[in-house]
Amino acid sequence: MNKFINDEPFLIAEISANHNGSLMHAKKLISMAKSYGANAIKLQTYTPDMMTIKENVINFKIKKGLWKGYTLWDLYNLGQTPLDWHKKLFKHAKDKKIKIFSTPFSEEAIHFLEKLNCPAYKIASFEMNDYNLIKAAAKTKKPLILSTGLSNMDEVKNAVLIAKKNGCTDLTLLYCVSNYPSQSTDFNLNYIKEFKKKFKCRVGLSDHSLGSEVAKYSLIAGATVFEKHIALQNQKKGLDLAFSLRGKELKIYNETLRKTFQLINNKKFTRSKNELENKIFRRSVYAIKNIKKGDTLSIKNIKTFRPEKGISASYYLEMINKKSPISIKKNYPLPKHILNKLL
Repeated sequence: MNKFINDEPFLIAEISANHNGSLMHAKKLISMAKSYGANAIKLQTYTPDMMTIKENVINFKIKKGLWKGYTLWDLYNLGQTPLDWHKKLFKHAKDKKIKIFSTPFSEEAIHFLEKLNCPAYKIASFEMNDYNLIKAAAKTKKPLILSTGLSNMDEVKNAVLIAKKNGCTDLTLLYCVSNYPSQSTDFNLNYIKEFKKKFKCRVGLSDHSLGSEVAKYSLIAGATVFEKHIALQNQKKGLDLAFSLRGKELKIYNETLRKTFQLINNKKFTRSKNELENKIFRRSVYAIKNIKKGDTLSIKNIKTFRPEKGISASYYLEMINKKSPISIKKNYPLPKHILNKLL
C-alpha cells in the first residue's frame, strides 16, 4: 500500500474556515491548491456541539486575539465545514487528483470520517491533551499527524506513547506555534531537531507565520511536512485569513520549499553544467619567456595565469626542473598534449 506522505517536502493546504460557508468556495480552494502544487488538502471535521458547550452562564467568550468577541460556540458554528459537504469535497479532491484528509475533533468525527474512508488523521494542537481522541484515531491504523502547539516535551511524549500503543505505525509530529499569526520570534526550530532525535519519526511544521521564511529554515532543520492555511487570491474575508496564503502566495511558498529541499538534499557531489562552463577562468601554465625544446622549466620561464587554456596550474610544481619536449613561445600556454612527456 502506498504511504500517504510519500513526497519530501509534503505540503498540506488547510482550508479550515476559509470557505466562508460556501461549498463552491471550498471546491475552488481545493482546485487552487492542486494547481499550485500542494500534495494534500486538509479539512476540519466538527460541529460546534463537538467542540464546546452552548452555555450563557459560563463565560466562553474570547477576550483577545484574532477572534476577540466571539463565543466559542458561535465561532465554531461559523467556521465549521458542514458534515454534509465532506463527501462532495472528498469526491472533488479525487477528481482533481489531490489527496484529502481531515482533523477530527471528537470520536464522533472519527466515526463519521471512517465511513468516507479518510486516509489519514491529524490531531490539532489544542486537542493534544485529549488522549482519548488520540487513542481513537490511532486505533484506525491510519497515518496519524500530531500537532504540538502549546505542548511541553512530556506532553508530546505521552501523546506519542498513546498513539503507538494503540496501533499507530505511521506517525508525524508537527512543530507548531499556536499563535495567530505567529511571529518569527515565537519559534524555536530546535524543537524539530529534538523531535527527530527523541521520537524517531517524521517531523514537520504547522505554520501560522506570515511568508515562507520560517518554513524554509524549518526544512533546513529537518522538517519534511508542512501545513499552511490557504485562501483564494482576492479573498477579502475569512476567519483564518490573517495567517493564510492567498492564491499565488501558495505557489511561491511551495517553490521555496522545493528549491530549499533541492539545495540541501542533493547527495551527488558534482558540479552543475552551468558552473563547469566557468572552468575556463581557472589558471593554467604559461611561458613567460621563449622556451626552446630541451630547456629546463623553472620559475624563470613558466608561470600560472588565467584562463585555463593549456596544462592546469595544478601540475605547475611537478613540472619545475623538467625538460620541455617542445619549443613554446612567450605568453602561450603549455599545451596539454605534452603533459604525459613531462611527468
